[in-house]
Amino acid sequence: MKDTAPPPAVRPVIPVSDRLGDTQEYYFSTKLREIAALRAAGKDILNLGIGSPDLPPAPQVIAALTESAHRPDSHGYQPYVGTPELRAAFARWYANYFGVPLDPATELLPLMGSKEGIMHISMAFLNPGDEVLVPNPGYPTYRSATELAGGVVRDYPLNEAGGWLPDLEALEAAGLERVKIMWINYPHMPTGATAPPEFFGRLVDFARRNGILLVNDNPYAFILTDSVQSILSVPGARAVALELSSLSKAQNMAGWRVGVLAGAEAYLRTVLRFKSNMDSGMFLPVQRAATVALGLDRDWYDGLNDTYRDRQAAAFRIMDVLGCTYDRQQVGLFVWAKCAGSSDGYGTCDRALYDHDVFITPGGIFGSAGEAYVRISLCSPVAVLEEALRRLSPRSAVSGDVSKSERSW
Repeated sequence: MKDTAPPPAVRPVIPVSDRLGDTQEYYFSTKLREIAALRAAGKDILNLGIGSPDLPPAPQVIAALTESAHRPDSHGYQPYVGTPELRAAFARWYANYFGVPLDPATELLPLMGSKEGIMHISMAFLNPGDEVLVPNPGYPTYRSATELAGGVVRDYPLNEAGGWLPDLEALEAAGLERVKIMWINYPHMPTGATAPPEFFGRLVDFARRNGILLVNDNPYAFILTDSVQSILSVPGARAVALELSSLSKAQNMAGWRVGVLAGAEAYLRTVLRFKSNMDSGMFLPVQRAATVALGLDRDWYDGLNDTYRDRQAAAFRIMDVLGCTYDRQQVGLFVWAKCAGSSDGYGTCDRALYDHDVFITPGGIFGSAGEAYVRISLCSPVAVLEEALRRLSPRSAVSGDVSKSERSW
């Protein structure tokens, strides 16, 4: 009988590069694998963790992709800087919504998602040992990209009392001689905080005084906000600031991988020196569809936000059942809340997942300043959020009547 035993596991003999250092696999990569295993074992896990929009792009965007994909001339390599039509569409979008005039030929660089832009910027500007100011809590990719580029992460703490804004005076008092880049992200993920318009001006002045490249990662500008903001609207910002924007969130195109880097030509040319060695241009039908998406009018964003407001209200009810506190004015694609008493986010999330089959995100994955918090994504229908509420709450909580004695969290 033929031996059907699986081959022995391969033990790597080639050492890992020093560049990887302590950089680990992305949290959601490992967690989604665990959720898949739980589902394979028969568990009906509700995933309220990752911010991947579940809604489709506008019908005309899909139609543009389909039409272009059927054309025989759509399948070759494309320009490293994107098509002129796409750059022009980004320029109109910035002018119409942010009030920022940009030269489509020189001040906009389309990207395959803004996440790659974080890596491109890090590789283009950092030398080994350069320090990078990274928000804590903040998007984990700022940290990992810095480490992979040989930079040194220097956390700057954010806290609820300070409106989740950096203390610029404290940073200057501590010395900034080795700092090359500062990552900011407003509207902020994971906290949903917005920056007052005058604060962007203070940030630009801070960067000019200290010779720092300021990069605003801005994918949540349209989600549940009263107005959209760009760091590039500040006079003089282009001398020290870049901005990343994305079609993943507000245009429901996360898997399409379309973003843009905006800023001064000299900075973008430096980034292009790295980027052009990493890809061979974005698929043309995707660029044509993105051009259509950038032309969507205000009604598109208003309709999207009507949906997210309903979901946000349901997520607030879940946080009430968990005994968490939160700011009702937060914006973006998530609800961020502080755990009750001495509870920590990891413990709360573990109980939700392993005892109630609901996955929510522990705030600690965004940095030590987030350890007392949890986050719920708004990328599920209200019916799913209400099912999570049912699983996590006492019976009376579903109707909104949650007494303190009934809370088990």
